[in-house]
Amino acid sequence: MSMQDPLADMLTRIRNAQMAGIEQISMNVSKTKAEIAKVLRDEGFVESFEVDGEVKKTLTIELKYLEGKPVIEHLQRESRPGLRLYRGKDDIPQLNGGLGVYILSTNKGVMTDRAARSAGVGGEILCSVF
Repeated sequence: MSMQDPLADMLTRIRNAQMAGIEQISMNVSKTKAEIAKVLRDEGFVESFEVDGEVKKTLTIELKYLEGKPVIEHLQRESRPGLRLYRGKDDIPQLNGGLGVYILSTNKGVMTDRAARSAGVGGEILCSVF
């Protein structure tokens, strides 16, 4: 069976690994997945990520825990193949009063909602994290 939504698969792997207490996960890599992992690292939700392999590249994400609990409490796919969610620069919502982060795909790359607002661009809301 072919995978219909690789990004949703990535987010589900992260959620499942954190529920099981696993420190590291690996998956096939794409540019979007690597950019999302970079945003998660920069925002402090994961420890690190690494893209390795020459023929078949793999994305390895090291998950972050605080006192035995996962740092990520909520990780949800917002835009999906059946219903894309696009927002203009003035319509980008805040998650939990600014405590959470929406990750957007814009024409300037993958970035957080705060970065998109400050850059003055809108885009597709990929997922929400807090």
